[in-house]
Amino acid sequence: MYELLKQKIATGEYAPHQAIPSENELQQSFDISRTTVRNVITRLVNDQLLYRVPGKGTFVTESKITAVTMAKKGIREQLEEMGYETNTNLIEMCTVQADRYLADRLLIDEGSPLYQITRVRYVNNMPFSIHTTFTVASLCPDLFKKDIEHEPLCTIQKREYGIIAKHGIETLESVVTTSQQSKYLESPRDFHVLLMECTMYSTEEVPYEFSRVVFRGDRIKLSFNFERQNQ
Repeated sequence: MYELLKQKIATGEYAPHQAIPSENELQQSFDISRTTVRNVITRLVNDQLLYRVPGKGTFVTESKITAVTMAKKGIREQLEEMGYETNTNLIEMCTVQADRYLADRLLIDEGSPLYQITRVRYVNNMPFSIHTTFTVASLCPDLFKKDIEHEPLCTIQKREYGIIAKHGIETLESVVTTSQQSKYLESPRDFHVLLMECTMYSTEEVPYEFSRVVFRGDRIKLSFNFERQNQ
């Protein structure tokens, strides 16, 4: 049963976000116990080929999007180059004071003003990621007057402020969603997501931006390419 369901998913007979037959239907079709059916479904869920929606059933997971890290190219730019339709919902824009954590990463004094921008990115009209960006206010005056919702932030920074990204320092970890994140991502509570934190440096080696991006772990695969240094 496991291999057959896996094949139906791979060939597209069960399309992304389509409900698979119920446990009762699978039990009757394969003439196996309910326990066996549940074990197979759980295995496919663990393989991220299926996902459960409480009270509605079990559905086929959409194929993951493979992207490189944000330090190389913005996620929105990558998605659009791959032909995906993207749109962004601006959740919040405000000015905050840098706490110790942000101050250490941006090499500024604690309490320095930062622009905080929170956006939800959609791919093919489905929630894909939550982006919270902290930009050093002194480097980007009047940033909130720009079209942040419809234009990539990196484009605005380059054109309006002459800030060109040189490299970034990233961390990646698996976490579970907060209730607010689950709401934005339209996911179950305590849903497993990927949290990427990235500090971006300009060509002058000045850290100008710190971002936290929460990706739906069932929709993205990150690709890393590196060269081994000679010993």
